[in-house]
Amino acid sequence: MTDSIEQKLAELGLELPQPAAPVASYVPAVEIGGLLYISGQLPFVDGKVVTGRLGENVSLEAGEEAARACGIMLIAQMKAALGSLDRVERIVKLGAFISSTPEFSAQPKVANGASDLMVQVFGPAGQHARSAVGVPVLPLGAAVEIDAIVAVRPA
Repeated sequence: MTDSIEQKLAELGLELPQPAAPVASYVPAVEIGGLLYISGQLPFVDGKVVTGRLGENVSLEAGEEAARACGIMLIAQMKAALGSLDRVERIVKLGAFISSTPEFSAQPKVANGASDLMVQVFGPAGQHARSAVGVPVLPLGAAVEIDAIVAVRPA
């Protein structure tokens, strides 16, 4: 399966970045009971965090791209934690947090940037449950933050 996932990443023109280090007192991922819990990942584009608020100074399209960038970082964390993407059995759930104004209500569309990526990369195993919520502020002024729960195969 890794060959097909690695091939799919190449077909999509995606190169996984170095997984982001924690910015506080936590670990990037915890594997327990057949699940991998991945801490919230910020959207890095060209080495910088995408900042701002949806409905204020970040467009819907830029928000979707930021969510996709979070998804790429989630996959990088999966590979780092599991050693191989062939251990990914299913993306179980994504939690998307979107920095947005009170009037902005398209959080689900923003989160699709990461959700669509999971299906593109993992196929049917990338379909998942999800929450997408608006928040007033995120760490480092990020526009989006996404965490994940992933079902994994034994090592």
